Amino acid sequence: MRKTTIRPRPWRTAWHNMRYWDYFLLVPYLLLCLTGVVMVYSASAGLSIQGISPRSYLIKQALYAVIGFCCVFFFANFPMQRLRTRRFLRDSTVVMFLLLTVVLVIGRAINGAKGWISLGPINIQPAEFCKLYFILYLGDRMARARQRGTHFLESSAAIGPLVVAIVFIMLIFAQPDTGGAAINFAIIAVMVLACDFRWSYGIGALIGFPLVGYFLLEKAVESGLFHGGYRAQRFIAFMNPFGNASGSGSQLVNSYYAISNGGVFGVGLGNSIQKMGYLPEPNTDFIMSIASEELGLVGVSLILGLLLCLICRIILIGVRSRSLYQTLICYGTATFMMVETFFNIGGVLGLLPITGVTFPFISYGGSSMLVLSSAVGIVMNISVQQNKEQLQMGQPFISAEGSGD
Repeated sequence: MRKTTIRPRPWRTAWHNMRYWDYFLLVPYLLLCLTGVVMVYSASAGLSIQGISPRSYLIKQALYAVIGFCCVFFFANFPMQRLRTRRFLRDSTVVMFLLLTVVLVIGRAINGAKGWISLGPINIQPAEFCKLYFILYLGDRMARARQRGTHFLESSAAIGPLVVAIVFIMLIFAQPDTGGAAINFAIIAVMVLACDFRWSYGIGALIGFPLVGYFLLEKAVESGLFHGGYRAQRFIAFMNPFGNASGSGSQLVNSYYAISNGGVFGVGLGNSIQKMGYLPEPNTDFIMSIASEELGLVGVSLILGLLLCLICRIILIGVRSRSLYQTLICYGTATFMMVETFFNIGGVLGLLPITGVTFPFISYGGSSMLVLSSAVGIVMNISVQQNKEQLQMGQPFISAEGSGD
């Protein structure tokens, strides 16, 4: 009689792994997604003046959130070793290059940036997917270099990845998407520092780059280097918003009005004035201005607190990992969320030029939600592995179901 072997089904294994899910990752993520759906619906109310139904944005954002959670579930159970295969990295590099090239030819221009590929009702933003690509691709390349006992920047293995990074960032900058290019650069810089830390690198990155960038920007504007163009107008508005209040500075001025109206406790959900035609893109770039007006300082602080908890948890998972590859993924993901938040809040407050960067999980957008959710799913996968190892060593952990047994 032939002996049969019963193999566990993948879906059963996936559901079994949920008992090891990280509570401190899952709850902030879900609360941020839920808050994003509510705020997108509220901020889109002003678009009814243009004949656009706010309910359509509610349905789309809710659908993005559901698909995003499916991405978390998928990548939390996806074999990590498959993300490091030569075939996957090669194919993803080719696909990413094609997307960044095609978008320059047939891309849809929004707010002066030709960064979207229209596929019927769906718009794909390749620059968003490039962030996750850099995290996975460079994380693997750097980890393999260290396994050979060499520093990444000092080895010949760094030439190929750095060339790919430079080419991709130049393609993103050519759209032009200054914010996307800067975020991708920041992800690469932090991962390089985490892999090959030098005090000189750290001081130069944390102090030198911002000072030099601001100095060059100020001199370029004063010398009249920028003449016209949407991106130039954003720089000019950043330097003197109230001097251009009726023109390019109107976005920032109205953002100030929204923040001022909100005060400490806000005017109430749905009661924003600035979203009624005064602030452009109230459900994307300036959604935190609307949140500040409706929810006040308290509500915005809670949103930032949730995001801070999520980022800190991701960093902690990276710190306690014994795999350099997993550590770099966690650091790259945390940098992705942190820099994106910094750029969005900085633009809303007038501390940085408005770059069109969305706020993580809160702003309307499918590409951003899917990429962020996929990154959270990969980090959840790493945390699940750590929780299983802790349980095998007899150490309890805090899971999504409570204390580990």
